[in-house]
Formats: sequence, structure tokens, C-alpha cells
Amino acid sequence: MERSLKNHVITTAESFSNNFSHRGNFDYSIESLKELDDILEELNDYEFDEDTLYSAASMAGSYIFEVARRNYGGEYYWVQEREQPVLVTGQPDFSISIYAFEKVKGRIVNGKEDSIPFYFKGYIEAVEKGRKTGYNAIIV
Repeated sequence: MERSLKNHVITTAESFSNNFSHRGNFDYSIESLKELDDILEELNDYEFDEDTLYSAASMAGSYIFEVARRNYGGEYYWVQEREQPVLVTGQPDFSISIYAFEKVKGRIVNGKEDSIPFYFKGYIEAVEKGRKTGYNAIIV
């Protein structure tokens, strides 16, 4: 399951990058998350049914996951209770988990208060703390 989950996240992230290449340089850099956040800001103006919201969250969330994994490492796991993947970085020395689909959904629905660059900064800080101290956290 993890291998196919990883492949699915990568493929979905690549689709996002290709589909929105006219909107920015989606090169899996941390800086590219600002451009992703700008796209999500525009989506905040629309009403979505649950399926469309999940689809948007999974596409943008997969891109965020891949930015995290490519820059900081980690493994994907499926969390059945939340019906979404989680990326866990740092095992076995530390464990920092992110639920990107949930955060993207919040960004679309709530607006700027759920800023993706701010969220990702918290993830980076937690990873750095984990590397130094063995810290474990879930970034929400």
C-alpha cells in the first residue's frame, strides 16, 4: 500500500505542477509554496461541493507533500480515520507528521488564516527541532 500511495502522491503532485505551470515555477522548492498559496486564495471566492473540495485538496496537498518529502525526507502512510495520507519525516530518530490535504481544505474554506507558507514554516521548524532533540509532533 505505501509504495502505491507514494506513487499516487508523486503522480498527483506532478499533475498539479504541469497543470499550473502557467501560474508559476512549481519546482518543488519551498518558495514555490507562495505561488500555490496564491492559487488557493483565488479558490476561496468559490463554493465547492465536498467532492470538488476533496479533489482540489488532494491535488494541491500532494504537491505540498512532495515539497516536504523532496526537501526533508519522509514516508507516506494512509490514515483511514481521516481518509487521507500523512507524511512522517524523521523516523526513527524523530517524528514530524503533516496532513497537507486537511490544511489545503482549510486554506480554501477559511482563507489567509490558513496560509500554506506559514504552515510549512512550522513544519520546517519542527523538523529542525526534531533533528536536534528527537522531538515528535503533528503539524496541523
